[in-house]
Amino acid sequence: MQTIDLNTTTLRELNSRLQTESAGTQWTISNPNGRHALAVGLTQPLEVAIEGHAGYYAAGMNQQASVVINGNAGQGVAENMMSGRVHVKGNASSSAGATAHGGLLVIDGDAGARCGISMKGVDIVVRGSIGHMSAFMAQSGNLVVCGDAGEALGDSLYETRIFVRGKVRSLGADCEEKEMKPEDRAIVATLLEQAGVTDCKPEDFRLYGSARTLYHFHVDNASAY
Repeated sequence: MQTIDLNTTTLRELNSRLQTESAGTQWTISNPNGRHALAVGLTQPLEVAIEGHAGYYAAGMNQQASVVINGNAGQGVAENMMSGRVHVKGNASSSAGATAHGGLLVIDGDAGARCGISMKGVDIVVRGSIGHMSAFMAQSGNLVVCGDAGEALGDSLYETRIFVRGKVRSLGADCEEKEMKPEDRAIVATLLEQAGVTDCKPEDFRLYGSARTLYHFHVDNASAY
């Protein structure tokens, strides 16, 4: 385990070092103090622990690495992640997992507005609740929410599955509740296990998906575009 202290090392030096590090190494980042763009662009299977709060876009563009944030994360955590795992032990601000193509994002607390916006294959598990406009224009992947969901959930949704255990304030355009099938419950069970969530059961969740009425323009739906 190697430690980088951001009181004595610049952010540029930190990211440059992690981006060129060989696979299999373990790193601890101390004194992050809410700095932005921590541990971004990692392409090797490293293990990185950020000991404190992170600012905007932490662990963005991640590939293969496992990044744990032992604190809260600012806007856009795991933005455009391709693979690997990002685990926020606290709360996450808006746009968590935005445009992410793969991997697993776990948030132990709550997530702000637009969680999973335009997600393109990532799996996101939120133990708490999520804010408004979450999964807006989400294209593929799975969003599992153990708490409640804010307004306009899944607005303009494509093929992402949204699983919510608690209450949904309102659904966005073209998002509707779907029947939970055995294969859907299997997806939830697998993701809960991967996220280390043991106090929820797949049977507790409801499934939301696309009604597929906005795929092609139709004048009767003009007000929804």
